[in-house]
Amino acid sequence: MILIKKDFELQIMAEAGKILAQIMKNIAKQIKPGIKTIELDELAERLILESNSAPSFKGYDGFPNSLCVSINEEVVHGLPSNRVLKPGDMVSFDLGICYQGYQADMARTVVIGRPNKLQKKLVKVTKQALDAAIKYAKPGNHIGDIEWITQNIAESNGFNVVRELCGHGVGKTIHEEPQILNFGKRGTGPEIKPGMVFCIEPMVTAGDWQLEKAKDGFGYKTIDNSLACHFEDMIAITVKGPKILTR
Repeated sequence: MILIKKDFELQIMAEAGKILAQIMKNIAKQIKPGIKTIELDELAERLILESNSAPSFKGYDGFPNSLCVSINEEVVHGLPSNRVLKPGDMVSFDLGICYQGYQADMARTVVIGRPNKLQKKLVKVTKQALDAAIKYAKPGNHIGDIEWITQNIAESNGFNVVRELCGHGVGKTIHEEPQILNFGKRGTGPEIKPGMVFCIEPMVTAGDWQLEKAKDGFGYKTIDNSLACHFEDMIAITVKGPKILTR
């Protein structure tokens, strides 16, 4: 069942999204050569606690950290470690917080230093897919419309979309209905209605879309070791259209 949020819930979630966006901005500033991914996790947890929030991912399905850090061929759920970031790394970082009983979730991808041609295009196209998908998230449309435009933009640019993972509804729990795939058909799936809140998260690969578990036991990586990119925003559906809560 897709839960419709009340006005007071939307207000809390908007505040949670604002807090999370600022935390992610501060983390992004520290993604530079020489830093260990575990140091980014430590920063994330400190900033979360200072905001009177709690980390959503820590302890979720046994995940031991607050921040997911996925590098190059890793798509999502990468485990922070003593790995040192270097120029040329494509770094996806995903974070969730719980604020006053409600969740917020978002992800970004950055390239350390000057991106090469492929990295630049992959980041650009994944951002375009997210922005277009958000525009399709309006009352009267269907979840399949979001899925279709995500797939269309990625594949028309020579990339593929991950099919084994998806976006999701969000509220008092981090994962609610509906599931939002990165591929689909227009006009299918649940109708989008005011009061819904969900996370749209294109996961786009430069090569094969199939995944396998990473060596850390938590993350997922492309099966052919091709580059992957991940962007995610949390949006609320209003009568006037989608409202992005994490920007």
